[in-house]
Amino acid sequence: MASMPPIRQLKGRTLGRILIKMGVLTRDKVSECLQVQQERGGKVKLGQIFLEKGLVTQKQLNMALAGQRGMDYIDLGKIEIPKAVIQHVPSQMARTYRVIPVAHDATSNELTVALDSPDNFRAIDDISTLTGFSVVAKVADSKSIDDALNRYYAESEESINDLISEISEDGGLAEFQGRNQSIDLEELKELAESNPVKKLLNLVLLQAIRDKASDIHFEPFEDEFKMRYRIDGVLYEMVPPPKHIAVALSSRIKVMANLDIAERRLPQDGRIPLMVGGNPVDLRVSVLPTMFGESVVLRVLDRSQVDLRLDMLGIREEELEKIRSLIHKPNGIVIVTGPTGSGKTTTLYSCLKELNTIDTKIITTEDPVEYDIDGLIQVQMRSEIGLTFARCLRSILRQDPDICMVGEIRDLETGEISIQASLTGHLVFTTVHTNDAPSTIARLVDLGLEPFLITATLEGIVAQRLVRKICTNCKTPFEPTEEMLMELGLTPEDVGGKQFYYGRGCEMCNGTGYKGRIGIFEIMVFNDELRELIMNRASTSVLREAARRNGMKILRENGLELIYEGISTIEEIVRETLAAEA
Repeated sequence: MASMPPIRQLKGRTLGRILIKMGVLTRDKVSECLQVQQERGGKVKLGQIFLEKGLVTQKQLNMALAGQRGMDYIDLGKIEIPKAVIQHVPSQMARTYRVIPVAHDATSNELTVALDSPDNFRAIDDISTLTGFSVVAKVADSKSIDDALNRYYAESEESINDLISEISEDGGLAEFQGRNQSIDLEELKELAESNPVKKLLNLVLLQAIRDKASDIHFEPFEDEFKMRYRIDGVLYEMVPPPKHIAVALSSRIKVMANLDIAERRLPQDGRIPLMVGGNPVDLRVSVLPTMFGESVVLRVLDRSQVDLRLDMLGIREEELEKIRSLIHKPNGIVIVTGPTGSGKTTTLYSCLKELNTIDTKIITTEDPVEYDIDGLIQVQMRSEIGLTFARCLRSILRQDPDICMVGEIRDLETGEISIQASLTGHLVFTTVHTNDAPSTIARLVDLGLEPFLITATLEGIVAQRLVRKICTNCKTPFEPTEEMLMELGLTPEDVGGKQFYYGRGCEMCNGTGYKGRIGIFEIMVFNDELRELIMNRASTSVLREAARRNGMKILRENGLELIYEGISTIEEIVRETLAAEA
């Protein structure tokens, strides 16, 4: 068996040198493998070549890699870990990050954990963020981590309900009942480091990410404290924790997001970066003071869940061609519109990703930057220091871009500079909050933009909504009633022979009957007729009729196609397209 020289002699050395020091390889064998690596163009890791040739075992390689990173190797099979140490890392966290806590030093607040890969740096950072400990890592082999997980966490699948019961009985936390404004800074710090609170928050966060929630809400009311998840655009309430831990939870979230825990009178924003199951997850934190304490909302940005490709958004071929023709124009303005949470940002990012080639410079101004994308220059707005869309856009045009994205046209100034940018040969993407594509024109005119400038620059408007998809596991055919059809403006004769579906509800969809969402789109491409109508200040309804003659399908028509194809339900389409019809 290989012997480990002192770590200080190994840290930062080459892998070959470390394995020679361990007495596993000779200089000749290392040189031979380096030659093989060179012949393969340097594309294969040296450790992989050692394994292929049978010169080292996976365990020996892990020991060497650990030494190279300055970490000790630990054999979990030879030690007995106290229960008190295991309890510092909840089961769900241990399994998510594949770590085993092996020692805890209360005086230095240091937690030693075993990982199965020395490359798993993010696990160390995340566990430190989630638990508040100073984390020291050691490396163990993968099989011993599996064995330890099964051994120490076999029956400890803690549920949120169990933790809430434990917290309700915690006398120390109950002392803070009704003391909302009279808690001093030291007590706040103590609350933020409370073990039951950390455990509960970690479990809530990991479960939300696992259930693909888009937002997590912590809401204080006069007599209760609510926790809710938003999944597929709909809020679901969880078991409410006792009201007296509201301050502790908000303080813990602030510590994790590097916010000021003493400031409880002003709104604060921050972020918590995590790596869950090998995927980067960003939690955007918004803290808002209310009458009964601080309301905290975490937006979950799980990049592994978003496929930023236009053809993955569920857009039909005919509409996809229209969008592609718009985004490949040399200049002009393309607007994506819809209410908050309708997927506008995802659509814009997908368009930019398609245009993101080596010969194109793209700059975005966003509030906030939701996903960082390689090859895009992204600027975060900060209105508190005067960095607004308008001010930033002026500077962007001096940066020689081909394509600009303006987060939103909120005022006349931003609208005017966007028009200037497009008139000087740039393609500009932006968003506006309106119910459908034709009403966007009235909104721009209301802001004070001249109709002749709108017609000179605007190339197209894409209105969109997100509707829930029927769960494929419990999808069931049914016969809609006449009342249901009337809500869609249809008669039984209109739908003769068409099959309708709904989701019965099953384990896979948490009993909701829905799983995932898909976009419905209304694409208004500008032509001479529409431009002339805008110049003559035609009403929204006249513009809508002209656009429909020009081939635009309204949101409701697009939604009907999803119903007939068995992808969504009557209720969903009515709920999401009613406002667009008004």
